[in-house]
Amino acid sequence: MILEMLNPVHYNITNVVPEAVPVATMPILLLTGFLFLVWNHEDTSSIPGPGYCMGIGPLISHFRFLWMGIGSACNYYNKMYGEFMRVWVCGEETLIISKSSSMFHVMKHNHYISRFGSKLGLQCIGMHENGIIFNNNPDLWKVVRPFFTKALSGPGLVRMVTICAESIIRHLDRLEEVRSEPGTVDVLTLMRRIMLDTSNMLFLGIPLDENAIVIKIQGYFQAWQALLLKPDIFFKISWLYKKYEKSVKDLKDAIEILIEEKRHRISTADKLEDCIDFATELIFAEKRGDLTRENVNQCILEMLIAAPDTMSVSVFFMLFLITKHPNIEEAIMKEIQSVVGDRDIRIDDIQKLKVVENFIYESMRYQPVVDLVMRKALQDDIIDGYQ
Repeated sequence: MILEMLNPVHYNITNVVPEAVPVATMPILLLTGFLFLVWNHEDTSSIPGPGYCMGIGPLISHFRFLWMGIGSACNYYNKMYGEFMRVWVCGEETLIISKSSSMFHVMKHNHYISRFGSKLGLQCIGMHENGIIFNNNPDLWKVVRPFFTKALSGPGLVRMVTICAESIIRHLDRLEEVRSEPGTVDVLTLMRRIMLDTSNMLFLGIPLDENAIVIKIQGYFQAWQALLLKPDIFFKISWLYKKYEKSVKDLKDAIEILIEEKRHRISTADKLEDCIDFATELIFAEKRGDLTRENVNQCILEMLIAAPDTMSVSVFFMLFLITKHPNIEEAIMKEIQSVVGDRDIRIDDIQKLKVVENFIYESMRYQPVVDLVMRKALQDDIIDGYQ
């Protein structure tokens, strides 16, 4: 009897609603019913995470990433829901994974080579389908990757030790340039200058104003962090992103001037083998039509800015930890003295410095400068039983 009464076929819906109910109430009731349907249509995924809740969940999730920053938001959600969980970023379902076996799966499979971020934000900083760091065009990414691999391995790696040692000596002789008024040394700025100088010597080879470029690199990274996950509406209001746009332009203009000088040197060189390096290889690829001018400039920019940001901060924390643990410093110095002695360090010395190696690994574990890896799946997959 109850089932029969509830069967809508037997009733005209207008007769069920009392005549006293205003006509305007019907759309409200229909809208409420629709919202309840949406509410009940929460994701049926078995992956833990915040609820959908009529679309409020994705909004809160995305704004939390904007407000807290990517790293802090990931830590917040992992603490709440575990080492394998789901949120929403830019309206897309996003997994936050800190489980080692799952991370290993992502890192070893080649259908996770793309990264994610705001398209307009990446366009603003020049990384949308350009360079290598956040180039989300897999085909183009595979074209530029060999240039980076070649530059960071083989003969380039052998030269790196010598050039880095020479740069350190030069900058230690010019400590007054990074001293503050009280006389203390700005160690982070010193590290950034050394890393920029080393990168320039290895990959571009054009004299530059280290102080000016380091400041521009810091501005570029601030813009990058601010714009990476911003919604499209943010870029409709020019005054919101104007200062970031200027920071990006300042660095890109400075790097473009250096690259133009490099192009000139290549075109006028008597012996091309004397100026073959990372930048030269890319410029040749542009002349062959393999890469655009914009992509070449962005690749060189990214190679020059990577070390002053990540490597310098890593070394800064290592020096900080050494000051807190003098016994470790003593062990490191004793090993270096026994392996290297008074001569210049060589590439084959590195594998013999086990105390130094362990110290580096522990420092990076304790204070990782890059504490997350952003990837986007290019095809469906199953990770630890989750679709």
